[in-house]
Amino acid sequence: MIRVAAVGDVHLGEGMRGVYAEPLAALAGTAVALLLAGDLTRHGTAAEAKVVAAEFGAAPVPVVAVLGNHDLHGDDPEGVTGALANGGITVLECSGTVLEVDGVRLGVAGTVGFGGGFSGGTVADFGEREMKEFAARSRRLAGGLGDALTALDCDVRVALTHYSPVPDTLEGEPREIYPFLGSHLLADVIDACDVALALHGHAHAGAHEGRTPGGVPVRNVARPLLRQPYCVLEVKP
Repeated sequence: MIRVAAVGDVHLGEGMRGVYAEPLAALAGTAVALLLAGDLTRHGTAAEAKVVAAEFGAAPVPVVAVLGNHDLHGDDPEGVTGALANGGITVLECSGTVLEVDGVRLGVAGTVGFGGGFSGGTVADFGEREMKEFAARSRRLAGGLGDALTALDCDVRVALTHYSPVPDTLEGEPREIYPFLGSHLLADVIDACDVALALHGHAHAGAHEGRTPGGVPVRNVARPLLRQPYCVLEVKP
């Protein structure tokens, strides 16, 4: 059994150093990796990302992350990604990484993902240019996640996103905003790629547990929902 720690939506800003130092030290011997499900910063600046890098880069286990909508707010994804990478954090966007754990290859593929909605309430690829661009971004990032999952040479796969692949883990959020919290397209590729566990954040008032239509366990690891520094989850090879 492989155990990973996960959290999203930590929203660190400048002046917030040291918040996670003690909980992160406790990861040694508890989990083999820490997976960050986006919204690591408040406003998506490189300065904030440096705080995140200093905080989580000191973890005693490998740290793998995707960005969230807050991390993209400053229109500087390269600066945010670079600051995180300089701190030793692996940042995924339609890409993957493989960790060797006691002879088992744990593969993690990730993307920020995007909205679009779920069965009975999806965004239509029709009408104004802006609506078509919205739908196209959702398709593109879900497809990129699928490509990254397929390319992983590993024994067990984990999908890491910011937006949710299922409505189950959004329960508690206003239903009117579901199309802005996730997309069924993410679940479609997860179900097609032999994934053992899917993790996301973004839904602060959602539910912790859900499943894709194909039965893949989904966990919402948003920090405001967890009410703890991270959760530890078992991944079955």
